[in-house]
Amino acid sequence: MNKKTVRDIDLQGKKVLLRCDLNVPLDENQNITDNTRIVAAISTIKYLLDNNCKIIITSHLGRPKGEFKPEFSLAPVAKELSKLLGINVKMAKDVIGESAKELKENLKEGEILLLENVRFHREETDNDPEFSKKLAEGCDVFVNDAFGSAHRAHASTTGVASFLPAVAGFLMEKEIDFLKNAIDNPKRPFMAIIGGAKVSDKIGVIESLLDKVDKLFIGGGMSYTFFKAQGYEIGQSICEPDKCDLALETMEKAKAKGVKLFLPVDVKIGKEYGPDTETQIVDFDKMPSDWEGMDIGPKTIEIYSQELKDAKTVIWNGPVGVFEFDRFAIGTNSIAKAISELDATTIIGGGDSAAATVKCGLADKMTHISTGGGASLELLEGRKLPGLEALQDK
Repeated sequence: MNKKTVRDIDLQGKKVLLRCDLNVPLDENQNITDNTRIVAAISTIKYLLDNNCKIIITSHLGRPKGEFKPEFSLAPVAKELSKLLGINVKMAKDVIGESAKELKENLKEGEILLLENVRFHREETDNDPEFSKKLAEGCDVFVNDAFGSAHRAHASTTGVASFLPAVAGFLMEKEIDFLKNAIDNPKRPFMAIIGGAKVSDKIGVIESLLDKVDKLFIGGGMSYTFFKAQGYEIGQSICEPDKCDLALETMEKAKAKGVKLFLPVDVKIGKEYGPDTETQIVDFDKMPSDWEGMDIGPKTIEIYSQELKDAKTVIWNGPVGVFEFDRFAIGTNSIAKAISELDATTIIGGGDSAAATVKCGLADKMTHISTGGGASLELLEGRKLPGLEALQDK
């Protein structure tokens, strides 16, 4: 990575503004249901503690749309951080108000302050310079470790870099190294599995990968757009009719570039969309008009698993079925299992595929699980990430 990291500057005793991605899921009682993102931030925080820094952490949680909403408070995160680090993490009642100012001013070396949800201010997503300046006030250095927000040009990801020397944390460095290396310098055969609901969400990634992979596997809701494009009955399945031409073009491009493109050969369908609906398995070209495609079928699982076996690099982005419902999670879980057993560099591209991998207990069997769905997608597309661009070059 050609950007400076925390290793490249003198941090001893400095007051550091640290942007993390602590956007964790909470249940209705404000309990954290998955602390993966908090755990991912710990190595950078510990490094700053070892350098006797005064650490001010900022993050968003959810989409409060610029106003205070108690259900989006970072208070549960402060508790979890305190537990994981074994020290008391102070919590400000606001972001740039009196509480934050006072606690920032009185922070001592080796202490940590967590500011309240930065998205309680509309100025955050507007990347407002005055807000950025107030956020940076009193700090010596900005460390961006929020890879999950690196594709956003917000006040806390890019704006503050105009007022402070800006470097990357360890998580940001690791994410960039893994994803960029996989794309630019993969061990071959290089394979990608792309799932998710919509072709429109993933077409940029698919087009970028067609120049690089040896095999491309399509799954999830987007596969029905590919079937529709070829004139097959897809029943009530999710589809983007306006993307049918794009799907056909993608198949042509894959052929022209010598990339083996795989589509499901059978599907698990449901009578209606829901966890307890009636199900059956049919070949992809035998779908009844009043049923809905919900998962890949057993023949497809077998083919995909076999075809993946000789891979040396695999990127997986997007589930291949409605994995939130147990009876339609078999395809996604099977793909996760197949990937976990490979002798290869295995990269899970954030978002739902990361959640699915964690849910089926295979996270520790993967080489790297990205913490950023949108950011990893944009990086895989070859786009520049504003949060990364704002950091100082080496």
